[in-house]
Amino acid sequence: MGAGHSHGHGHDHGHAQGAPTTGTAAAAYRGRLRTALAITLGVMVLEFAGGLLANSLALLADAAHMATDALGLGMALLAIHFANRPPSENRTFGFARAEILAALANCLLLFGVGGYVLYEAVSRFFTPADTSGGLMVVLGVVGLVANSVSLALLMRGRQDSLNVRGAFLEVAADALGSLAVVVSATVILTTGWQAADPVASLAIGLLIVPRAWGLLRETLDVLLEAAPRGVDMAEVRQHMLALDGVEDIHDLHAWTITSGLPVLSAHVVVRSDVLSAVGHEKMLHELQQCLGVHFDVEHCTFQLEPSGHAEHEARLCH
Repeated sequence: MGAGHSHGHGHDHGHAQGAPTTGTAAAAYRGRLRTALAITLGVMVLEFAGGLLANSLALLADAAHMATDALGLGMALLAIHFANRPPSENRTFGFARAEILAALANCLLLFGVGGYVLYEAVSRFFTPADTSGGLMVVLGVVGLVANSVSLALLMRGRQDSLNVRGAFLEVAADALGSLAVVVSATVILTTGWQAADPVASLAIGLLIVPRAWGLLRETLDVLLEAAPRGVDMAEVRQHMLALDGVEDIHDLHAWTITSGLPVLSAHVVVRSDVLSAVGHEKMLHELQQCLGVHFDVEHCTFQLEPSGHAEHEARLCH
């Protein structure tokens, strides 16, 4: 019986394509997150002041959403800092899960802001207010341009990290909010229809909530240790069983520590004639190659067993 370990694939088992070579997947986007945070804070202050001056719920809603975005971006950066601290004896994966917790916090912020905006928008239908469309247009355009810059900065990172994706969705909702502000302000200026302001606020809220739900589902999958997205466990088992000498696979598990760090472990039942010194090394190499070539799994652990060993394990567990 023996155990083997694989870390990625390629030279020295390498790293997944597109992921950073050191630290977690989000670490490569730390500078872009800082820039997006600075932009978000600047636009938030402008929109909040403008919302008060123009008496615009849409502007104040967008400013409030940008405030939560700034908090979310700050948490994302803090999570990256902790997630890239080295492992210890007690925390063998370090604080890698900090990024997933930051993504979860971003979800809760998005739900909170979306719910508040929807509530306030409905309330304003019953208590309408005069809104200054001219100032709304100017600040809406400023917000739209600034958010578009932030979106461009985070576009690539959303594919690699749930933490960065949470920040990206926050900024995307802001950009859509700014667009809604511009549209509603234009309607108010051209038609005088003041209800355009709460209608735009409703649109902002309805755009925020579904995106928050999608991110929440992905985040909970990681926390509940579901199989990594895109990894078909039946196909993994089939590929491993197809290797010469492999008789059975049991205790096959795959989960994600954090974005860009999927993990797999398995007990592999191998024919006795294969479990020689040379055969052991060869089987581990073939298993590692199988997982590395066909599946994007960063860290694999295999236990090689002779036939009948699984029954022995079951008796020991009793």
